Amino acid sequence: MAAEERRGAPRPETIAVIDIGSNSIRLVVYDGLKRSPVPIFNEKVLCGLGRGVEKSGRLNPDGVRAALAHLPRFRQIAEGMRVPRVDVLATAAVRDARDGPAFVKAVEQATGLSVRIVSGEEEAQLAANGVLSGTPEADGLVGDLGGGSLELVTVSGHALGQQVTLPLGPLRLMEAGESRGALIKAIDQHLDSLPWLGEAKGRTFYPVGGSWRALAKLHMEQTRHPLHIIHHYTVPAGDLRQFADLIARQSTATLTKLAGSRRRGDTLPYAALVLERLIKAAGPRDVVFSAYGLREGHLFSLLAPDVRQEDPLLAACADWGQRFCRFGDPSLLVPWTAGLFAGEDALGQRLRNAACLLSDVGWAEHPDYRAEHAFLRVLRYPFPGCDHAERVFLALACYARYAGTIDAPVTMGVRGLLSDAQQKRALVLGLGLRLALNLTGGASAFLQRTALKLGGESLVLTLPDDTEALDGETVRRRLDALAKALNRRAEVVTTPPRPLAAE
Repeated sequence: MAAEERRGAPRPETIAVIDIGSNSIRLVVYDGLKRSPVPIFNEKVLCGLGRGVEKSGRLNPDGVRAALAHLPRFRQIAEGMRVPRVDVLATAAVRDARDGPAFVKAVEQATGLSVRIVSGEEEAQLAANGVLSGTPEADGLVGDLGGGSLELVTVSGHALGQQVTLPLGPLRLMEAGESRGALIKAIDQHLDSLPWLGEAKGRTFYPVGGSWRALAKLHMEQTRHPLHIIHHYTVPAGDLRQFADLIARQSTATLTKLAGSRRRGDTLPYAALVLERLIKAAGPRDVVFSAYGLREGHLFSLLAPDVRQEDPLLAACADWGQRFCRFGDPSLLVPWTAGLFAGEDALGQRLRNAACLLSDVGWAEHPDYRAEHAFLRVLRYPFPGCDHAERVFLALACYARYAGTIDAPVTMGVRGLLSDAQQKRALVLGLGLRLALNLTGGASAFLQRTALKLGGESLVLTLPDDTEALDGETVRRRLDALAKALNRRAEVVTTPPRPLAAE
């Protein structure tokens, strides 16, 4: 096949979603339709289609022009990236405006793409599924705040419950032109009409949407949170309610300076006010922000049921391991390191499993920077299915796998998110991975024939006597370092040889 033909062939693993919202339109291209898709291209344009819809009943003419100017670009980018499937979803503004159908027709003529107008019920379901795709254990209330509407859905046990769409988007509230007191009354009337909202009391609220994510970023900056990652950023509900109330009282000029965007500065006070009243009405214990929303929920809905049941963190780590690791099956490290952690619970095993899958991420870097690179890459990678403390644990384990310590300056800022016991566990796991990969060079046949066991006073490495040559100075140093971290003495024993396991 000619090179030109190969370059022009589609990339069947990729999929794109264009989200036409009330405030912005966005193109996201993902690396595949799978349990943990990764965005490989992401572009947003703030068009403000929904500005004025509440009063005029029609889409903002300037927003329509901006959208029709940028959507053909999105289509051309997807074509240039050879994306075989592009799904276009339009939400509240297009759904509610009298000229929404005419706008959809214009978009389809300009781009050749089919546009799906998402109903309020569907929008709520997609947002909730997006949260569940990134936080499978979600239990409480999901809220997706767009420019034109607020979708609320209860979630529990991987299932959706009560759901509603309310006309409480910031653009709608801005156009109402009412006093703060009148806005509070209007918001409260909508929320008070939901008898099931009390189901969230004492549970967790999961905010979704650009305005609320901007609020989370402001809170991170004000509290000097050491990890600026939106997904699973957790704040006690009472603290966030006070902060939202403070932001809701600020001027547009002040918030524009803080948010770095005039349009975000315009809408933030209204988004903050809705959040403050919602926390008051629902009474959640904690607020956990989600980076996954409608687009990810759409992809999640396309997966087969058995794929949806996969652990998103382990799926992401396995995918990463397949792309970047040198050796065979890194999951073989899971049983090999199990002997270091007596009494380990399911959550601990899950994190250890993830760390094993990530254990070779830094091999291609310069030796002097492998540990730092592995630490920062794992710390900042867009993993689903883990909170900030778990993310730090994985990063520290990978750092120790290369450096043998975790107390370097590069780790100092985030180590405080873990207890001393959790930090020690990350160190022990990293040292165990370091020993395993040095001992066998990652060869699965050798790894399966050796064993590591923790005794009362010793750490025992067992080798078949026909592989005694695996023992050496480097291995002894690695074993001694691990034994010291466990307050044990190191011991190497040999046993009669066993047949090599099949590769």
